[in-house]
Amino acid sequence: MFDRFSFAASVLLASLALPVSAQSLGKPVEFYFDADSNTQRNIVASRDSGEAAMAKLAKVVERNPRAIPEAAQLAHVAMEGGRTELGRQIYERTVRNLETSDALYRPVLWNYGWDLYRSGDAAAALAQWETLILSRRVNAGWIPTTLAMVLWKLDRKDEAVQWYAAAVRTEPGQWSGTARYAELLPAWRDTERATLAEVQAAWAENPPTWP
Repeated sequence: MFDRFSFAASVLLASLALPVSAQSLGKPVEFYFDADSNTQRNIVASRDSGEAAMAKLAKVVERNPRAIPEAAQLAHVAMEGGRTELGRQIYERTVRNLETSDALYRPVLWNYGWDLYRSGDAAAALAQWETLILSRRVNAGWIPTTLAMVLWKLDRKDEAVQWYAAAVRTEPGQWSGTARYAELLPAWRDTERATLAEVQAAWAENPPTWP
C-alpha cells in the first residue's frame, strides 16, 4: 500500500503556517464582471492518476518542499481521498511558501477553499476565499455565487441573499433563475447547485434593493 503520504506529513508538520484570520469582506459592490480565469483552475503537475500520481507527487515534495504545483496537487488528492488533515497540512505549507504576487497564490487558495468546503468545513472554506478576495481587489464573477453558497451553508442567510443579488445585478439573464446552473457551474456538485438554488429562491421572494 502506498504510504508516502505519511512520510510527506512528517516532513511538513514542523513548518506549518498558522491559520490566517480573514478580515471582513464588507458588503458586495454593485457588479462583478472580472473573469479572473487564472484563479479558477485546477493545478495539475502530474497527468498520472491513482497510486502512480500520488507516488510521483509525494516523491517530488519530499525532495523539494517548495515544489508548489506538486504540493498543491498532492494536497488536493489527499483531501479528495479522505485524508483531510494531511491535505490541510500540505496546503498550509504550500500557502506559506507563496507570496501574494506569485502566479499560483490565487489558484492554490481557490482550490484549498473548495477542498475544505467539500470536506465539510464551510467556515474554513470561507476563510480561504476571504483571504483570496482581500489579497487583491478583483471583482471576479465567481465571487457572488460562491460566497452566497457558503454563507447560506453557514446559516448566514441574509448575507447570502445580498451576495446572490450582486450576481443577478451583474448577469440577470444567468442568475435570475436556476435553469442554467448546470451550464454555468459545470464543476459544482449537484448538492452545491442545490444550495445555491435555495439562495435564489430566497432572493426571488424578497430581492434586496441597491444600494
